[in-house]
Amino acid sequence: MLRQYVGHFGEKLVRRRPLELRAERPRAYLNTLDLVALGVGSTLGAGVYILTGELAKVRAGPATVICFLVAALSCVMSSLCFAEFGARVPRSGTAYLYIYVTVGQLCAFIIGWNLILSYVIATSSVARAWSYVFDNLIGNHISQMLQETFSLQMPYFLDRYPDFFALGLVLLLTGLQVLGTRESALVNKVFMGINFLVLSFIILSGFIKGDLHNWKLTEQDYALDTSASSDTSSLGPLGSGGFVPFDYEGILHGAATCFYAFLGFDSIATRGEEALNPDRSIPLGIMITLFICFLVYFGVSASLTLMVPYYLIHPESPFPQAFLHVGWDAARYVVIVGTLCALTSSLLGITFTMPRLICAMAEDGLLFRRLAWIHDCTGTPIMAIVASGSLAGTSKIRI
Repeated sequence: MLRQYVGHFGEKLVRRRPLELRAERPRAYLNTLDLVALGVGSTLGAGVYILTGELAKVRAGPATVICFLVAALSCVMSSLCFAEFGARVPRSGTAYLYIYVTVGQLCAFIIGWNLILSYVIATSSVARAWSYVFDNLIGNHISQMLQETFSLQMPYFLDRYPDFFALGLVLLLTGLQVLGTRESALVNKVFMGINFLVLSFIILSGFIKGDLHNWKLTEQDYALDTSASSDTSSLGPLGSGGFVPFDYEGILHGAATCFYAFLGFDSIATRGEEALNPDRSIPLGIMITLFICFLVYFGVSASLTLMVPYYLIHPESPFPQAFLHVGWDAARYVVIVGTLCALTSSLLGITFTMPRLICAMAEDGLLFRRLAWIHDCTGTPIMAIVASGSLAGTSKIRI
């Protein structure tokens, strides 16, 4: 009896999910443009405003543009796998579902919970970044008020005060998700469009105010900037100068970091059941998303390194400081607006993806089946959305 029970339990752990679709699909609202907007919004987050400066200053210099090219080519290989799986299995669940179909239930359960944990952390981090940027814009009044009102003695790895502003943002976007897929997609396209306009402004500004000499700097230029600056600690390393100051080792190190800048396209694969034509729109949406993101990253990194010598780039706020360097002080407010819109689009992309994963796991019996309930009018998994929003919002109070 015990052997039979153990054998039956082992069979369940390695059981693979059959490739069969639902008899009834949720309402399909999303076309290829909607999927591209979702993918671009999830991918072009705040990293485009910060990561570029850090890479250019200490990793690759002007050769950051090559780093993004190498990373994009590598990411295409991964995206082709997602596109193939997304077309063959047009259901929610992304990597969890693909592992369940190909490997088995145990690995799918582990991958699913790992993904949920990563989405919770990502939601908390992006919401905290949104709160920090907005608070900075209005003079840190929110943080001062919360710190005075809710100041607690907490361990060093937690916030000094509960960030209820970030919690409210998460709950607001959760409420937007409950309204329906079409409404969420419309809001995402609005914020993504504003972010895209800001990034286009940055690229054009760099080509207008940029100087090609900044791509062929020498030790003499570095010495002049050192003598002219009272704070030499703000200067980064020179390397060997020129277009590739840190040699090809710097390009490889930078490309490895840039790869993570392209993550977010997998959110398209989670919308297979809500796509009008998933067999065509999912692969096409993923490839178009990667191409657009590469062009933006390439243009933004070229613009930044043309405006400012790479060793003078400010790693924490590269673009506001770059516009100060070229004499366009007011343009930094445009960058702040773009940062907020990018963070909002990224947050919408995450809150789009996590409920669908929870719903898929609930349908397979790996979570409470009540979470798989889909509202008849809105066509959205309301219980899964509320659960994911509550989990991410609660973790945000102290993380």
